[in-house]
Amino acid sequence: MAVEIQHTATGRRKTSMARVRLVPGSGAITVNKRPLDDYFPNNVLKMVIKQPLASTETAEKFDIHVTVAGGGPSGQAGAIRHGISRALTEYNLELRKKLKKDGFLTRDPRMKERKKYGQRGARARFQFSKR
Repeated sequence: MAVEIQHTATGRRKTSMARVRLVPGSGAITVNKRPLDDYFPNNVLKMVIKQPLASTETAEKFDIHVTVAGGGPSGQAGAIRHGISRALTEYNLELRKKLKKDGFLTRDPRMKERKKYGQRGARARFQFSKR
């Protein structure tokens, strides 16, 4: 039985986490066992996901299988982009320089700020009245 070469990586953004598998193939992207076009109808998010592949000219080399959970569509797309970038560096270390320069390997650390006690939200206060 032939061993299939695959490259795996994890990408994160906000509360989203994506597990990415790169398998040699024709360029099909599957997200949670659904085609990319079905999972992300928004063209901007599809473009965000494909950025590392376009940057390194590896779009037609791999089939990409993604399992993503948590957050919303934008956070999930960012997590997938991060995961694909990390998997590409695992495939070929020379691609790291280009991906790093384009900012695809940097984990976006921005998170939702927690709600504080004595306040209505993270920063919003209860309405104040002198009388």
